[in-house]
Amino acid sequence: MFVSGPDAGPDGLAQRIAIRQNGAMRRADFVFCLGYDGSTAIVDGRLQRKCGSLGARELAEAGLFKQALCAALFDSDEAGRAEVLARYNARTSHPVASVEELERLYGTSGIPEGVKKVNVI
Repeated sequence: MFVSGPDAGPDGLAQRIAIRQNGAMRRADFVFCLGYDGSTAIVDGRLQRKCGSLGARELAEAGLFKQALCAALFDSDEAGRAEVLARYNARTSHPVASVEELERLYGTSGIPEGVKKVNVI
């Protein structure tokens, strides 16, 4: 369902609201999530449409390290997480020592439970 007109977001952009019956997030929603408002996930729809078909390695190559880390985390891909760390350290002047440190840096500790709604903006 898309919301537009007077019910659109504060910037006038249309929003898609999805109700998740089982409380589980889709991979694309988790990868491109901007944050949470209670049990509602706020998702970057523009970036999701543009890069939603990319895997963790391709996202890291594009410089989308948070999204790449989330993709590898969702897929339980340890090798992918390590590759994201290596690509991050190769491009930054402040390298991090471990995948766990990179997850803390981006605030990606795991897939949240109990997400009932997804707001795509």
